[in-house]
Amino acid sequence: MSLSKLVAVLLAMIVCLCAPARAQDQYPSRMITIVVPITPGTTIDILARLYADKLAKKFGQQVVVSNRPGAGGLIAAQAVANSPPDGYTVIFANSGHAILGTLNKNLPFDPVRDFAGVALVGEAPTIVTIPPSLGVSNLKEFVELAKAKPGTINYGSAGIGTATHLAGAYFALLTNTDLVHVPYTVSATIIADMLGGRIQASFVPMAFVLPLLQDNRLRALAVSAKESVTDPIKIPTALSQGVDYQNATWYGILASAKTPRAALAVLHEGIAEASKDPELQAKIRVQGIDPRDIGLEKFDAHIANDMARLAPLLKSIGERR
Repeated sequence: MSLSKLVAVLLAMIVCLCAPARAQDQYPSRMITIVVPITPGTTIDILARLYADKLAKKFGQQVVVSNRPGAGGLIAAQAVANSPPDGYTVIFANSGHAILGTLNKNLPFDPVRDFAGVALVGEAPTIVTIPPSLGVSNLKEFVELAKAKPGTINYGSAGIGTATHLAGAYFALLTNTDLVHVPYTVSATIIADMLGGRIQASFVPMAFVLPLLQDNRLRALAVSAKESVTDPIKIPTALSQGVDYQNATWYGILASAKTPRAALAVLHEGIAEASKDPELQAKIRVQGIDPRDIGLEKFDAHIANDMARLAPLLKSIGERR
């Protein structure tokens, strides 16, 4: 055999040997798991399942949702942090994820530095909600009551360190009021206790309370956005009532920071494509969330800016623990 033919045979063998490896390395080549830090039926869970369905069709691979509730999102975050950094186990989280390190000083991972933002898919402004039995009709009266009777107004959240906890604590900090935080493990209980008068307020996305606002069983005092809500109900801004309360919960997918950039890019592309679907956008808006499309480093910067905004609050929470 001539030297040229020998070289040709060797090159062909190398190509054949490398082809299976390239096919195996192609992302995604197997099931993707989206870990959700809260119970089924909640906003994050609904969003995760909407995107799981779209991504499964896009990639031709199974995409499953795994609910890992508890400890304000810590259990879910730890599950992803302990998984191989290959893009096959990611977390669908919200703003509460980024501050886990503030509330838990001895974590074996850093919720910000050890995670990479894949895609922010939406943000939801906070609605200041009370039961009508509280006897106030606007935000000014609510603040006045809280200041007149410090420590008597309780607000419920999905747990310590969650986005709804931060939303209420941030409002209290801005208004210099003494509101009592009551953490819940089952979000639906917040509604029952508001209706029963056991807690007097909540700071949650509109979708969480919309049916009760529409039938007047609960009252919306303000939205923490620059523009008022006009549909399906009318809610004035906090700013228009003299309180510069602007707050939004972000929702998005994160992966281990050690995940190969190529895998992150493919996953973000799939999420971004799904986010353009009008039907999906409509379902996101039903949850009281404004669809967004921020990916990779821009999402990381968004998280950093949000942490900077909340720095005084996070410091005060950390000092009290």
